[in-house]
Amino acid sequence: MVKGAAVTARGPRLLLRQIREALAGPGGGAPAQNRLNMVVRIIARSMVAEVCSIYLRRASGELELFATEGLNPEAVHNTRLRPGEGLVGEVARTAEPLSLSDAQSHPSFSYRPETGEDPYHAFLGAPLLRGGRAIGVLVVQNRVARRYDEEEIEDIQTIAMVLAETVASGELLALEELRDVEVAPHRPERLRGQKFAEGLSFGRAVLHEAPIAPEQLLADDPVAEEVRLKAALEGLRTSIDALLEGSQGKLGGTPYEVLETYRMFADDRGWNRSLEEAVRSGLTAEAAVDRVRNEHRARFANARDPYIRERLHDFEDLANRLLRLMAGDHPGQRDLPDDAILVAKNLGPADLLEYPRHKLRGLLLEEGSAAAH
Repeated sequence: MVKGAAVTARGPRLLLRQIREALAGPGGGAPAQNRLNMVVRIIARSMVAEVCSIYLRRASGELELFATEGLNPEAVHNTRLRPGEGLVGEVARTAEPLSLSDAQSHPSFSYRPETGEDPYHAFLGAPLLRGGRAIGVLVVQNRVARRYDEEEIEDIQTIAMVLAETVASGELLALEELRDVEVAPHRPERLRGQKFAEGLSFGRAVLHEAPIAPEQLLADDPVAEEVRLKAALEGLRTSIDALLEGSQGKLGGTPYEVLETYRMFADDRGWNRSLEEAVRSGLTAEAAVDRVRNEHRARFANARDPYIRERLHDFEDLANRLLRLMAGDHPGQRDLPDDAILVAKNLGPADLLEYPRHKLRGLLLEEGSAAAH
């Protein structure tokens, strides 16, 4: 049996639980390679795949085969793909899943004889996303030429997210092994800014709060997580409506229209549907928001149109506000010292309106352009 893989019959919750138990159970203290081998075996068995492989990005940008079930075990840590090379490189480059019924006919296919993948035709790969960039790729393969359905693609994306968080947290690999895997910047960076307003201001730097990261990925009670997500989404819309009502007469023309457009994004059907599907796959409400945020970040970051890239910031801001609501931090007027220079990665219109304008001397943003709000 291949069509309708076992994991899709029940959703990936059972598989995610098995992975969690494998990492936390008696084998949790086993060497990193043994734990990786255990994980790919569990995924292959649950997805009824002859092959399951995990590739991780090295600091050089190469994707190294770290573990496999089904390919030649001697290829592990010996097979490395250059950036953008092969189907695995294509998944990492686009940061999007790739499903093929006949992988070897794809123009990006790269033959590596040492892996022994000749008999396998069907290919499904998903990026391990961290901060909107691919730090690795999860792949399943089957001998029979077949198309993976939407549920299977959704499932492997959820599994890839959990693996990405596990790799980045050091649960799966020892810290010394993570040293060469590109999970975080290796050194401080000096950035040159671009001004969008004339003048010079002096003031006290105030850091806008960092995005909240989910503490728990897998749901203990999926139904309860769906309820929490719906309540948070309703609270998000209510808070923006309150901002709109309070801004009437204070914001004229374009600024008010920007806020109205931002409110429309909160009702975006695609965004809401993606959040709901992520929760149904077995993630906590927070992890679902984080996953969808990562997917939007990866998708929009490569857009050539600056307007489209700036819409990413709207969704980022909505996601951050949603996470704060789930954490019990209800939106409202924020305090600032006098003569504040607000420093942030990015800042959405709703967040900006919650700061007292008379105390702001300037904004310093890591991301943004002339098309920003």
